[in-house]
Amino acid sequence: MFAVAVAVAAIPEALSSIVTIVLAVGTNKMAKQHAIIRKLPAVETLGSTSVICTDKTGTLTQNKMTVVDYFLPDGTKENFPDNPENWTEGERRLIYIAVLCNDSNINEEGLEIGDPTEVALIAFSNRKNKNYNEIRDAFIREGEIPFDSDRKLMSTVHTFDGKKAMLTKGGPDVMFSRAKYVYKDGEEVEMTEEMLTELQNVNEEFSNQALRVLAYGYKRLDSNQVDISTADEHDIVLVGLTAMIDPPREAVYGSIEEAKKAGIRTVMITGDHKTTAQAIGRDIGLMDETDFAVTGQELDAMSEPELEEKLEHIAVYARVSPENKIRIVKAWQKKNKITAMTGDGVNDAPALKQADIGVAMGSGTDVAKDASAMILTDDNFVSIVDAVSVGRTVFDNIKKAIGYLFAGNLGAIIAILFALIVDWINPFTALQLLFINLVNDSLPAIALGMEKPEPDVMKRKPRNVEEGIFAGGTMQAVITRGTLIGIAVIISQYIGLEHSPEMSVAMAFTTLILARTLQTFAARSNTQTAFGAGFFSNKYVLLAVSVCFVLYILTVLPFTREIFSIPQNFGWSEWGIAAGLALVAVILMEVVKLVSNKMRRA
Repeated sequence: MFAVAVAVAAIPEALSSIVTIVLAVGTNKMAKQHAIIRKLPAVETLGSTSVICTDKTGTLTQNKMTVVDYFLPDGTKENFPDNPENWTEGERRLIYIAVLCNDSNINEEGLEIGDPTEVALIAFSNRKNKNYNEIRDAFIREGEIPFDSDRKLMSTVHTFDGKKAMLTKGGPDVMFSRAKYVYKDGEEVEMTEEMLTELQNVNEEFSNQALRVLAYGYKRLDSNQVDISTADEHDIVLVGLTAMIDPPREAVYGSIEEAKKAGIRTVMITGDHKTTAQAIGRDIGLMDETDFAVTGQELDAMSEPELEEKLEHIAVYARVSPENKIRIVKAWQKKNKITAMTGDGVNDAPALKQADIGVAMGSGTDVAKDASAMILTDDNFVSIVDAVSVGRTVFDNIKKAIGYLFAGNLGAIIAILFALIVDWINPFTALQLLFINLVNDSLPAIALGMEKPEPDVMKRKPRNVEEGIFAGGTMQAVITRGTLIGIAVIISQYIGLEHSPEMSVAMAFTTLILARTLQTFAARSNTQTAFGAGFFSNKYVLLAVSVCFVLYILTVLPFTREIFSIPQNFGWSEWGIAAGLALVAVILMEVVKLVSNKMRRA
């Protein structure tokens, strides 16, 4: 029977279900903070995240683009006229290309539909008192080449005064390389080095102000040409530039600082111009003095050893391709860093799958969501950091629940082995141990899964993924609490033996079940006492302990005593001694915790 008792005492039968419940509780907390977990293990993995690779637009910024400046090659830099009748031909062409080479719209309810950058362009036209629908009704789209992230261009075909033209908008660096002419002072003149330098300088000036820049141009087509291909996107007449601002989210500044304190590296990945991206990165505190930005082309030119050497100082990636994203993730993973990657497009799916935590945007495609482990319903970087905090708390709480279960089981094993060595009667029956393990211990363990975050939860470095569940003081806590419970049970059984063997079993069982129940308060934190953590702050613990006391009372009722091997002469005096020993054991747990924490700080 000793062997059976040890086997029952050693195995925490409810462990797997308790861990699953705690993880599920974590997913519920994350959902309330706009992070929906699609794969349950991702909750725990989030807690050990070392690197967050995040998109800029809409995640770090508000995704509310507004045109704030523009440039025409004729040198126009005054405010754009509010009266369309006062527009120059260059200003008119700039607005028309921005509106026509554009897929966004504003519906009758005023809802903006489409890419925020394109919405900003039609809003700019409306703001200058030229309804964008009037322009579109006058010049119907006859052909198009949709925008894609590799070309960084979009083109459409329209008819003006009986002549067909291809209108093109895109990234300034790409447009500059495709432009052969410039529309200046009402004429199409050939692009010169001086003109190109001036355009590049203006683009750089805008970018240094953290503005997103787009360039616009057109190309005359044959009168019967409607179908166009990427081969047509050359020899363009450049018309001008617009500069837009997408302000950072207010809460992003604090979240990036919080991530830094938590030892998490934040990396920004964007399709913006390098200078724009770098300016935003420095503004929101993402870049240190030694950090720098690279473009997708610069990344492609790097060898693997070179990337590995520079990786930890690259804070911003600009003009990247989906393939670049995969390479960035793999590079961090080679350094054994748990990496989270955000994405919203179909092309982002491979990178989301490659990442340890793929984070899809709620506004993204279904393909991206299917490839992810987590979905942000508000597309907000702040929610990622909040989710990491919840992930760390969930892992801490799982450790607390496991520590609680194993400490109680260790106490029972110590008492059983001691009784075997000194030739005492087995202190517990198999039924008593099963009752404690399956019924009594489950509720407190689940309640510990509801515990609030530790004060330093976001001030610690990310957990090493190879670190065991008993690391970080958990093993020490299990041994300490288990030993104290075991000693209390041994003393209780010794006192009971002076009456009878049956009485010793009843007293040992009472001390064990009460010590394990009261241990819940000590298990709430490895660094704080029950009062330091807020005695009444976890109502689930109070409820669980109360229910456990009720369950124990059921075992000592006159008609159930025989089932649990409790003699009829087990009275208040015996109960008082057994309960007192359990209480002393728990008090000593807290004293040992205080002393060890003081020694650690010293």
